Amino acid sequence: MSFGKTTPILRIFDEIKAVEFYVDFLGFKIDWQHRFEANFPLYLQVSRGECVLHLSEHHGDATPGSALRIETDELEAFQQQLLAKEYTFARPQIQAMPWGSQDMTVTDPFGNRLVFTNAISV
Repeated sequence: MSFGKTTPILRIFDEIKAVEFYVDFLGFKIDWQHRFEANFPLYLQVSRGECVLHLSEHHGDATPGSALRIETDELEAFQQQLLAKEYTFARPQIQAMPWGSQDMTVTDPFGNRLVFTNAISV
């Protein structure tokens, strides 16, 4: 039995703020976006490397305030990229966790927590 990759859906409320955070700040790219009609909620996919996220303005697609962990093998370099952007709403710091990983938590404008980690096997 095997399972495929997981694609989390995160709730967003404002397209401009979402693009500013996920694309301009975190460096994801927009792969595609969809609306059923003009002035309908937006659903889009963003990615950076192998990390793929779906962002949705649709009521009921996801719960604001979700949390997810994203593994990276270059956490320190990523942190320096983010700090260099001088984003008004975040100055992410790396924390040494008691279980041995290094984690950097960034919260999006909609209350979702993205924990970037150089997770270790336990």
